[in-house]
Amino acid sequence: MNNKPLHTFIVLAYQQSPYLENCIQSVLDQKYNSKVIIATTTLNNHIKHIAKKYNLDIKKTKHINIGNDFDFAKNSADTTLVTIAHQDDIYDSMYSYEVVQAYNKYPDANIIFSDYYEIRNNIKTSTNTNLKIKKLLLTPLKIKKISNIKLIKRMSIRFGNSIGCPTVTFNNNNTPKKIFESNFKANVDWYAWEKLSKIPGRFVFINKKLMGHRISQDTETSKIINSGIRTKEDLIIYRKFWPKFIANLINKLYRKAEKSNSIENK
Repeated sequence: MNNKPLHTFIVLAYQQSPYLENCIQSVLDQKYNSKVIIATTTLNNHIKHIAKKYNLDIKKTKHINIGNDFDFAKNSADTTLVTIAHQDDIYDSMYSYEVVQAYNKYPDANIIFSDYYEIRNNIKTSTNTNLKIKKLLLTPLKIKKISNIKLIKRMSIRFGNSIGCPTVTFNNNNTPKKIFESNFKANVDWYAWEKLSKIPGRFVFINKKLMGHRISQDTETSKIINSGIRTKEDLIIYRKFWPKFIANLINKLYRKAEKSNSIENK
């Protein structure tokens, strides 16, 4: 009997996050025995210490852009399924078990992803404007029988980036090696979902909150939002789905929801 795991967590580590060890502990404490690997472009003593403490392999590459970092992480696994775990986030113990169960039922999946909660000031937050909008946008994907239809996949992401990047597990048998590669800084993930929505395969949504995404002024996401980069990149993606004047209108509306990524906004 082949006991080789189907799933790997690739923990994408950067500089010296105070939350890295918490993330590592959460992906090791899974009901399903996933493999765990650290990937980094900024190898340092902090990352080395944690890797040694938990006996984890480190994959290192040179930083070119964010998309390249993500593609490198995705392709660092030798398993069918791979989750790029963000160092500031945590995963509930049932995450990889639920993902593997979903894959066994839908092996044609491109991606398998879950619902999530946010962590603000170390407190779990399950409802705010941003989360409510994303959950609403994912409604078409709750019907698994139609989750392989191009129109349905694109419908779920055409009004905004409804799929939380750290919730996503990739089926490496059914996705290209290069899906994140782009000049984007904020929307490398939304760019990838748009690409994947056009190829054969299924977007499998697990309607359970299986991981926690940390919202902090110190995270790269918050820094990018505050810089205004995301607003410009949002418009580029919207134009892949909509005529220019509609894309402009949706972008203005989406910016209001984006403000909930601020740590002060609860």
